[in-house]
Amino acid sequence: MNFVIHKELKRQIARTGKIKFHPGGCGCQSGNYKMQNFEKGKSITTNADRTLKRSMRRNLQRYKLRRDALVEFLKELGFITDETILSEQGNRTTFETCRLRAKAAEEEISLEELSRVLLMINKKRGYKSSRKVKKEEDGVLIDGMEIAKKLYEEDLTPGQLCSQLLESGKKVLPDFYRSDLQEELDRIWSVQKQFHPDVFCDAAKEEIKGKNRSQTWAILANYFVWKEEVVGWNDREAKNETIEKECKLVGLKRTTKGYELKKENYRWRAQALTEQLGLEEIAVVLQEINGQINASSGYLGAISDRSKVLYFNHQTVGQYQMAELDKNPHASLRNMVFYRQDYLDEFDRIWEKQAEFHKELTAELKKEIRDMIIFYQRRLKSQKGLISFCEFERLEIVVEKDGKKQTKVIGCKVIPRSHPLFQEFKVWQTLNDIKVLGREKKRNALSASESRALYPEEKEILARELAIKENMKKADVLKLLFENPQELDLNFKQIDGNRTGFSLFSAYSKMIEKYGYEPLDFKKPADEIIGQLRTIFTDLGWNTNLFTIDLTKEGKELEMQPYFRLWHLLYSFEGDNTSTGNGKLIEKIMQLCGVEKEYAVELASLSFQDDYGSLSAKAIKRILPYLKEGNLYDVACEYAGYRHSKSSLTKEEIENKVLKGKLEVLPKNSLRNPVVEKILSQMVNVINTIIDTYGKPDEIRVELARELKKSAKEREELTKAIAKSTREHEEIRKLLQDEFGMMNVSRNDIIRYKLYEELKDNGYKTLYSNQYIPKEKIFSKEIDIEHIIPQSRLFDDSLSNKTLEYKAINIEKGNKTAYDFVKEKYGEEGLQQYINRCESLFNDKKAKLRKLKMEQKDIPDGFIDRDLRNTQYIAKKALAMLNEICRRVVATTGSITDQLREDWQLVDVMKELNLPKYEALGFVETYEDKDGRKIKRIKDWTKRNDHRHHAMDALTVAFTKDAFIQYFNNKNAAQDSGNRNHTNIIGIKTRYFDKGRALPPIPLEQFRIEAKQHLEKLLVSIKAKNKVVTVNVNRTKKRKGENTKIQQTPRGQLHLETVYGSHKQYVTKIEKVNASFDAAKIATVSKRAYRNALLKRLETFGNDPKKAFTGKNALEKNPLYADKYQTIRVPEKVQTVEFETIYTIRKPVDPALNVDKVVDVKVRAILERRLKEYGGDPKKAFVNFWENPIWLNKEKGISIKRVSIRGINNAQSIHVKKDKNGNPIWDENGKQIPVDFVNTGNNHHVAIYRKPVLDKKGQVTFDEDGNLMYELDEVVVPFFEAVTRANLGLPIIDKDYRKSEGWQFLFSMKQNEYFVFPNEKTGFNPKEVDLLNPDNYAMISPNLFRVQTMSKVMYGNNVVRDYKFRHHLETTVKDMKELKDIAYKQYKTLSFGNSVVKIRINHIGQIVSVGEY
Repeated sequence: MNFVIHKELKRQIARTGKIKFHPGGCGCQSGNYKMQNFEKGKSITTNADRTLKRSMRRNLQRYKLRRDALVEFLKELGFITDETILSEQGNRTTFETCRLRAKAAEEEISLEELSRVLLMINKKRGYKSSRKVKKEEDGVLIDGMEIAKKLYEEDLTPGQLCSQLLESGKKVLPDFYRSDLQEELDRIWSVQKQFHPDVFCDAAKEEIKGKNRSQTWAILANYFVWKEEVVGWNDREAKNETIEKECKLVGLKRTTKGYELKKENYRWRAQALTEQLGLEEIAVVLQEINGQINASSGYLGAISDRSKVLYFNHQTVGQYQMAELDKNPHASLRNMVFYRQDYLDEFDRIWEKQAEFHKELTAELKKEIRDMIIFYQRRLKSQKGLISFCEFERLEIVVEKDGKKQTKVIGCKVIPRSHPLFQEFKVWQTLNDIKVLGREKKRNALSASESRALYPEEKEILARELAIKENMKKADVLKLLFENPQELDLNFKQIDGNRTGFSLFSAYSKMIEKYGYEPLDFKKPADEIIGQLRTIFTDLGWNTNLFTIDLTKEGKELEMQPYFRLWHLLYSFEGDNTSTGNGKLIEKIMQLCGVEKEYAVELASLSFQDDYGSLSAKAIKRILPYLKEGNLYDVACEYAGYRHSKSSLTKEEIENKVLKGKLEVLPKNSLRNPVVEKILSQMVNVINTIIDTYGKPDEIRVELARELKKSAKEREELTKAIAKSTREHEEIRKLLQDEFGMMNVSRNDIIRYKLYEELKDNGYKTLYSNQYIPKEKIFSKEIDIEHIIPQSRLFDDSLSNKTLEYKAINIEKGNKTAYDFVKEKYGEEGLQQYINRCESLFNDKKAKLRKLKMEQKDIPDGFIDRDLRNTQYIAKKALAMLNEICRRVVATTGSITDQLREDWQLVDVMKELNLPKYEALGFVETYEDKDGRKIKRIKDWTKRNDHRHHAMDALTVAFTKDAFIQYFNNKNAAQDSGNRNHTNIIGIKTRYFDKGRALPPIPLEQFRIEAKQHLEKLLVSIKAKNKVVTVNVNRTKKRKGENTKIQQTPRGQLHLETVYGSHKQYVTKIEKVNASFDAAKIATVSKRAYRNALLKRLETFGNDPKKAFTGKNALEKNPLYADKYQTIRVPEKVQTVEFETIYTIRKPVDPALNVDKVVDVKVRAILERRLKEYGGDPKKAFVNFWENPIWLNKEKGISIKRVSIRGINNAQSIHVKKDKNGNPIWDENGKQIPVDFVNTGNNHHVAIYRKPVLDKKGQVTFDEDGNLMYELDEVVVPFFEAVTRANLGLPIIDKDYRKSEGWQFLFSMKQNEYFVFPNEKTGFNPKEVDLLNPDNYAMISPNLFRVQTMSKVMYGNNVVRDYKFRHHLETTVKDMKELKDIAYKQYKTLSFGNSVVKIRINHIGQIVSVGEY
């Protein structure tokens, strides 16, 4: 996210001494990539990819530690020695350890061989389930061995067993292994193929693999086509005749529903195994089975299936794998994962068998090796330190650590949202906010505009219901509490209940349903539901104390209640070593609840929301009694002794508050949200710089990006909605250009057309007058875009408050709401027709429908008062920090800013600033608006293309008076004389508004001129990447104290992630014979005769290639012959053959593969042949390898799945080659062999030097005046090298590089560093201007560029450079040739080096240094 600060107008500072501050977030194309991920709901960890890789490295390291510990222990026992070979060695030993592992479960092996087996088991320990980290795409673990055994013994399919269970009255069915379901589908397919051979083809079966229910139906509909004979009437011959009719799947009209429908589906599944069914019935059967297979597939489903095979075959993991290798020696064991329990079972079986032959294998030794070495896994570290402190029960203290004073927070931690106490607290907080609207007969009369809170007895009734329900709709609440619900209304559409209670009772419902009872009906009263459960639980002998909890109890008394114990057990349990990861949890539930295992499973599968509330249990217990007395939350807090809002200080407290001199820097990782931490840290830098420059501000205004308060799902949905809206607008734009001939489509035109299409289902008739709008009149002056609720009453310019209407009707409507106008003009009958039209058109657009049906009296006060009561996390944190240095801090959002910016015509200022440069390039078009005015517009440009739009927003925010906010939030009060705010709003309107527009702080034209002048001088500050390493102190605990290690940590990637291999190959080139042809180069010439002739010429000239092959001895001037008769002339260009090292990477064979880059010639030919077979379509050729492999050697069963392709040209080795025992391998020259090559091309900086020009003899040259001649050269330093220099204590930028040879350091360039360029057109020369003088900023701004990219690559003897600079105001990074030297500069040489000047800009856009810093 860009964080741009408005540099205040000098006039304002001089006049008021106020600084107003605007951190803005926008949709600039240069916006941070991580922020884009954040908006899409993805991980906001700034280094998420690196974290993943680090986890993989840690897992590898832990395996190595286990391996080393096991090897050392086995040596201590004497099972092995230092000379023992622990892996395959020599020919015919490929699967030797695998065979030993399979053999060890049944036969004797030596202790040395057993050691090898144990080391192999130690490599992979199996999948250990964790309740809290499963992913949906992984599928589910199936614990259905008993069911699978029953299917096997009774020769049943899952469908047949389910049919039996349903016929016997069972309502809940078991889970099945994927393999059992697949076997059932295969059997049904084979049987039905006998009756429909044309339909049940292999292609259809292949296509439905891995598809869900709906996808299966869609695929089958393409294949299930058949012909039927039907009797029809022939008009010509006047008789009935039999004709063939083609039929397709259309779906059966089922008369059965619910339980009976389920029974019928499974009855068809059973019948399909033995008899012919209609294709419609078969489609239903296949759809159901394939849906179940799809639901049980995935990573975990495959593990479950393998475990089942072990069980039925009485095999160990090793025996299973060896059997697979015997069938196919090239089978991959990499992804053959089993349960952790399967490996433990194998270990036990092998140990017990070998203990029969070796007395050394005792039970104690078994426990040591199994539990303390191979299968040891510590519990996850507690993350309780990340839990926030309660805002009411926290205290900051100062402690001293390592001689430094630090602020530490102590107190009570907040509780989980699923905690029964928090759920009760949340419910009562909501109950006290409910208002009853309308007239109620039995109690005090309420007018339609009045409201009252719920009475205590009503709250008690509702609280009992919400204790076990997820939520209650408004209609249900009114029906529950009142006798005349139709006459009343609530201020809530839906009231959320106790989610924890609802989750538990939902599980209870499934438990009793599984037993055969009817499930709970949550529409019934809570007392009736609890009574029904209590009766059933009593009959079954289950614990009946699980339904309620007394939250007034303290400490152990609270925690020992069964309800609380059950919640805590389900919330805190993380997993165990059982196959499903919850075996011990099920046992504990069985003990606590008194239920059998199959019912305890339902409770064990529960998971509660894992986030936390904002208060501690202590604070809630103090506040809750006052909430139950009917007090609102802020009052209850006061009674409990807490201040609800610590920022709401009295005027006297504000005046007496002691302010800090500056903001304190945020400690690293002090906030859980790294995006927020980054923004706030930047805010600290900006504010402190402002204080240093201008002094302490009297007032700060902050505008915050709205997406920061949204959840991951909300951000993702918002991004999708924006993308969808953008696509729709582009489609409408194209349609209006094509069909309506509109060359300049405005945003208003698009909105007008969208509103027109909204009326489609009403026959394109208007909502109010019900008059037809012909297509040709949409954009005429007869039709208005009409505000449903007038803007004079409600500040709402959204699409949901607009519709199309004839101008005459709109004028007549005036300031009335749509509802009031229709009722007044067309009467009750016309009103009802209007409501019917609205409901039929906008039933899925609730916000619009609500406004269409809203009366004037229903318009709420402060409709958008979110601008005054911002509760975002970042807002609260920012305000708390800013209040430490300023007495008045105001937070606002963008809606009012947008309106004021439009009223003050500041958007036009941005256009005026950019118009001249684009007009000169022909990028400006002129069009005529609807009023006949000639308007100039930059093609494909918006204000977001210029970073200064942030400053423009900041300027608007700076002059946003509280009166403006108050007016926009209460516009309706101006029309309603009875409103309590009427007089105040009329006063504001009279004083601060003219003709509906907000008055600027100074006359408009002067204000725009002043704003334009300051925007012209604005310099945008972007942080350069300066730091290379950070010094970190790593502390690890030990028995007595802690270990401390100081180390330097790189501030970024040392190299790109991809690791390459190396490959040497012959490369032929046609090269011109020149001064580079020394003896070594001539040796690469392919033709011997040419080679000998060139060597002879070289020897003649004393082995000096310059003398031999250049000047007068160049081959075109002094020919060279390859034979003594001088008939074969050596050409000027000869063919050379060299060994070239290329760096390769392994890639899977898939549709994205570039076959031309495949290194192996034979493999490439096979892939090209395969591609040709499928018409050159890789999407068909390189898929489905399981059924249709690409064979390298079909006889041996070797298929091609991954290939080596060419990668980069230059690389850095990070390891040396080692054998399988970890020992380095040496080449024939006694040198280590480099492996694992990486690209270190993420350059840190480029150092520019001036060096003497040398002649051919290597001597310095002079110009005509006798002055030494110089040229520019550079050294590109990758980040890898910069970190190495930092770790060695060397300067990052080597300013003394080749100083002894006359090289002079000029400057360095890093990404985002700033340079001022000369301008030939304007005559601007940065070396002749005082760059530190702010009065020159307007002159500097057009010529100020930042470093965007920099590279220098050597191709043989040729240097290819690419240096790109982006203008500091540009937000896009797209290159357009027409904008070169305006929006960006690009150089392929160092020609710019002598004329540019490097500068440094601080956080508030001031140039603070010139030249290298």
